[in-house]
Amino acid sequence: MKQLICQEPKKLVYQQVEEPTLKQGHVKIKIHAVGICGTDIHAWGGNQPFFQYPRVLGHEISGTICAIADDVNQWMVGQRVAVMPYVSCYECGACKSGKTNCCEKISVIGVHEDGGFCEYLSVPEKNVLAIESSVSDIEGALIEPFAISAHAVRRAQVKSNDAILVVGAGPIGLGVAAIAKEDGANVLVADTSLARRQHVEKALGVKTCDPAAENFLPFVEMYFGGMLAEKVIDATGNPHAMNNTINLIRHGGLVVFVGLFKGNLSFFDPDFHKKETTMMGSRNATLEDFNKVARMMAQGKITSEMMLTHQFDFDTIGERYKQDVINNSELIKGVILFNVGQ
Repeated sequence: MKQLICQEPKKLVYQQVEEPTLKQGHVKIKIHAVGICGTDIHAWGGNQPFFQYPRVLGHEISGTICAIADDVNQWMVGQRVAVMPYVSCYECGACKSGKTNCCEKISVIGVHEDGGFCEYLSVPEKNVLAIESSVSDIEGALIEPFAISAHAVRRAQVKSNDAILVVGAGPIGLGVAAIAKEDGANVLVADTSLARRQHVEKALGVKTCDPAAENFLPFVEMYFGGMLAEKVIDATGNPHAMNNTINLIRHGGLVVFVGLFKGNLSFFDPDFHKKETTMMGSRNATLEDFNKVARMMAQGKITSEMMLTHQFDFDTIGERYKQDVINNSELIKGVILFNVGQ
């Protein structure tokens, strides 16, 4: 099979390798589509912490099961699936409490082990999710980033009429806004990029604002009826934005960080305490989140158009990755497509 491997920072190479052999408890997938995540961009640039080379990137995957191990009974050849890329141990304290998303020994497909920039992939049967016929291959690949968003929304305990400020209109922020809106919240999205704000308003029908504008806070207060946001979900991974979130919530408010950066958060403790702030992180997603997204996609409540801006061909993207992905200022979310007819 053909494989696109990141041999070292800034070096992607096509190579021919044997198709993966099936381990017990695994299924083999013929890949149809794989999304490009910020992780894949940072790994290419050598900026992904705890990343080892060479590595086959790609963890947002959809395809068709083409083989199953002899001990697998839940799945059949020919089923269309998405991949849940977090391989958990199911033995640590986090796993035993249902938090498989933050397993102490987690291995993420496409990060800690080889991923979906290839034609075939063998994954544990616990890590595949059936997708409906009404869900396209592209949407199947986007279930994973939408699930990240769904987990953040669940962490924030979003409910109808909540005043939610989403900071950052990248793929995860877009997903957060779409899902929170569908859950009945009153959503406002903040991003410094005019193009991304325009995308949010057109694709999601959600109002936006510029956090760099002088009237940012007054606008937020006006939008939420004279008060700051009840809940802020930050999807920027930007230290300045994250350190500022405490100033964006009303007293008694909540902050969820779904974006992250390699560094220290810093805030003025009296402001944190006087607001009795609730602050939490959100990492990966669980089966509950994947099921919610798959259901919403099948119902047409969330779509690829909310996030997708570019499509690429697997046979050529390796040669144009820097030009079409790394240096593409118009890119929000790209998906690589394979020749599924072969």
